[in-house]
Amino acid sequence: MLFLILFSVLLLLLYRYVIKPVKYWEERSVDHERAIPIFGSMLPNALGKCSNTELFLDIYKRHSNKRYIGLHNYTKPSLFVMDPQLIKQILVKEFETFPEHLQFIPTDVDPLWNNNLFAMPGGEKWHQLRSILSPAFTSSKLKAMFILMKECCNGFVTYYKSKGGEVDVDVKETFTRFGNDLIASTAFGITCNSLTEPKNEFYVLAKDLVFLSAFRRLTILINIISPTIAKIGRFPFFPKKTKDFFTRLVKDTLQTRREKNIIRHDMLHLLMEFQKDNHTYQDDAHDMPEMGYAPVEDTNFGKTQRTIKLEITDDIITSQVMIFFFAGFETVSTMMSYTIYELALNSDIQDRLRNEVDAAFKSGNGELTYDKLMELKYLDMVILESLRKWPPFILLDRSSVRPYTIEPNEPTESPLLLEKDISVIFPIFSIQRDPKYFPNPDKFDPERFSEENRNNIIPYTYIPFGAGPRNCIGSRFALLEGKLIVAEIVRNFEIVRIEKTQVPIIYSKTIFNPLPDDGIWVGLQQRKFE
Repeated sequence: MLFLILFSVLLLLLYRYVIKPVKYWEERSVDHERAIPIFGSMLPNALGKCSNTELFLDIYKRHSNKRYIGLHNYTKPSLFVMDPQLIKQILVKEFETFPEHLQFIPTDVDPLWNNNLFAMPGGEKWHQLRSILSPAFTSSKLKAMFILMKECCNGFVTYYKSKGGEVDVDVKETFTRFGNDLIASTAFGITCNSLTEPKNEFYVLAKDLVFLSAFRRLTILINIISPTIAKIGRFPFFPKKTKDFFTRLVKDTLQTRREKNIIRHDMLHLLMEFQKDNHTYQDDAHDMPEMGYAPVEDTNFGKTQRTIKLEITDDIITSQVMIFFFAGFETVSTMMSYTIYELALNSDIQDRLRNEVDAAFKSGNGELTYDKLMELKYLDMVILESLRKWPPFILLDRSSVRPYTIEPNEPTESPLLLEKDISVIFPIFSIQRDPKYFPNPDKFDPERFSEENRNNIIPYTYIPFGAGPRNCIGSRFALLEGKLIVAEIVRNFEIVRIEKTQVPIIYSKTIFNPLPDDGIWVGLQQRKFE
């Protein structure tokens, strides 16, 4: 009898937590991807048959005529949204309903992760912190950091010139090191050269910060499959050694600046000022990209005047610094890597860009100023097209904090009630490779973003930095950094295809974003100036 009871309980648990979740969309009569218990719609990637990039691209192609479909991110039901107008509705107009990213780990497990601007739930604390940090990335602040960025670029150019002739370069690895040094300089005032000193402590520990080991990937997966088990396990997101290093580094930097009255107009300085005086502030409108470069004009977020107090602790400061490094290592290095990769494959585009850059250097008597860099229209077009073809993330995501109904848009549709905590996924890689939005999408064509053509781009089909109030706060910083180093490289080197250059790119089956396992390789041939 006891055996039958236990067996019945086991069956009930099996149905409740394994079988029932994959019927979520079927029970709601929503078109959906086939799902199997535990793995949901992710089995091809889990078995190593394809990359995440290919998996979601295939899903998109099978359903590209629909506004949305249901799928299962392992056991978690997610709405896969493909319609630009619905994307706009969720990211911008209904931001207060969908203000959060998916949680990688339970909210109370690792404060240094959960207190950063990316991971923080979208409540009042997030609103306040976003408004405090936004001024760190205004044009005036970036212009002040431009000199520090140029110093890092000069170090990059000097290093590869010292190699002489042609050198084969894994640009993903190289730009990861470059990004590390640039952030160390602009955020901390610390000078390091991770090309000449590849094992310096700053770079090694910063890399540990962003490297998703098998164990860290497993903890994220456990949180997706069973948040209850994740809460019991209480696995932190950041390695302890790395957390201790950055905590100590921020503490020492803050102490030095206070004692010596050092003022640097960067993110740390802004946070220190709020920490010191416990300022109040008014929440002004954010600059939110609609297509990666134009401000959104139809959202009311940020236009309401607020006066709110927020205590800025050293831990909150440390959290922002750590996510700043996280973004610099991965997203910015990916953007720069694929830009250089495409220039190696498209010599005509490279030549045209070089002519523009050379003219800017010539007019500046051999120097590239901030204002001149901002005037390089073709460079803008090249970077924007690189972000179109190779967005650093294949997906955007949001999570709802209250129920929301998607109203029907077609006679065949019915209202869809999304419950609280449902996740919504936006396949930006797939949308930006859709021929109905971008003809001949596999072609690298900067002319898509010329002044004559860019207005033809349908809003919310191009959102590499996200959209709405939770768009990437550091997008201007990333674009400035990327444009400067690309300009310096084409000025000093010919970028060429070599034997190691993958054509086409073979996506990794273990890295979530669209990257190869073996690096992104090109050759740099030093230019000779007469």
